[in-house]
Amino acid sequence: MKQKNLHNHRSPSKTTLFICTLTIVLLSSCSVLLPISATGKLDGTKRGTATATNILGFWTDGDASIKTAAANGGITHISTVDTKVTTYLWVFRTVETIVVGD
Repeated sequence: MKQKNLHNHRSPSKTTLFICTLTIVLLSSCSVLLPISATGKLDGTKRGTATATNILGFWTDGDASIKTAAANGGITHISTVDTKVTTYLWVFRTVETIVVGD
């Protein structure tokens, strides 16, 4: 009986592995949704958001305040406030404040 040589296959090159790894890292991101505040009334008919972007912890653009998010949604009575933080490549970070209310 003849045995097959299982070690006779071609393995991926180092360049191919490097390109695959780099692609995975470049396309990776992480998002976290954090509850910040809630009132007795947990539902609302309006939703407003405000976003700020940070690069390398030094440069920030935008206004992610609760006041701006409420104004963007036309909200005068706030029910809930959440913050969504998304990080790309550990370099870029966006913070989105989400306000629900009437």
